[in-house]
Amino acid sequence: MNPVLMELVGRGGGLVTRATAVQVVPEWTLERACHVGDLVRVLPEVFAAAHLLADRPCRAVPAIGRLDPELGRRAVLAWADGRGALSHLCALAAWGLHRQAAGDLLHLSVPAGVSLRSRPGVAVHRRQGLVLEPPHVMVRRGLAVTRIEPALVDSWPILPPGERRAPVIQAVNDRLTTPERLEVALGASPRLNGRVAFRTLLRRLAEGCRSPLEIWGHERVFTGPGMPRFRRQVPIRLGSRTVYLDLYAEPERVNIELDGATTHGDPHQREIDLRRDAQLAALGILVVRFAHRRLVHEIEEVRRETLAILSTRRPDTSVPPTAAVVPSHRWQFSGPTRRRQAS
Repeated sequence: MNPVLMELVGRGGGLVTRATAVQVVPEWTLERACHVGDLVRVLPEVFAAAHLLADRPCRAVPAIGRLDPELGRRAVLAWADGRGALSHLCALAAWGLHRQAAGDLLHLSVPAGVSLRSRPGVAVHRRQGLVLEPPHVMVRRGLAVTRIEPALVDSWPILPPGERRAPVIQAVNDRLTTPERLEVALGASPRLNGRVAFRTLLRRLAEGCRSPLEIWGHERVFTGPGMPRFRRQVPIRLGSRTVYLDLYAEPERVNIELDGATTHGDPHQREIDLRRDAQLAALGILVVRFAHRRLVHEIEEVRRETLAILSTRRPDTSVPPTAAVVPSHRWQFSGPTRRRQAS
């Protein structure tokens, strides 16, 4: 490859556009690099170093799909040349909420009047009212991307059903957004596939659930007759740090902790949990832990145990007859009226 062109490709992280290349080398130099196999045209006017493309025997995979997903996203923006922003799953990847694989479809959103069209490996979405500047478009990891709320809403129907909730939950946990802001974004997509399930998830997050296991517990285990109104993710100060209680029955001072499958068998995490539980016990808070396996497979038994524990922690407000206060005088009844006489 021509040394000047090679340096230009290196500065571009493996990519170069025709417009950039012809500023420093003749156009035939670029064409020759493609002819001998040093460069590969991955999108109109966008070229990548050939050694960066994965070897894929299937011809159905477009050249853009043979790039590493991060390089593919950069190539799409180079093709857009300021006329669009990464959206859908591409935006989620830039926000750190989704991991794309080589060959996954890349998504670009553009204003309604832009003439870019979808191509093999790239889906172009036209959006009325989209403005390619904040707050509609943000820069994330050096890439122009749509805001996190529309990115989550747009991605919901194209993710497999079992993978839809995780990015939403992580975004709220990482304080990138709130259930309320997501509710507003959902309102702009009245025909979204899976809208009811999305709204249910937002309601659970607004109620304080912060993991799929907590949502399962809320919907299947810790609701129903006899169960108190648990507070969720209650902050408690322990020395110099703040911990958050999964479920807290305040009158009974009982903290229910839902231990996920990933923490099972981790000695270090177990030691941290024991120290935390001991500190809470010093504050008069009883910690009860249920493992993932029991929460999923022993629902009724977990419910019975929880109700039994709560019943032992409730103060008995009834006053039995033998414990009644005996006054220092007694009552004497005379006819329909009652008179108090000294003993």
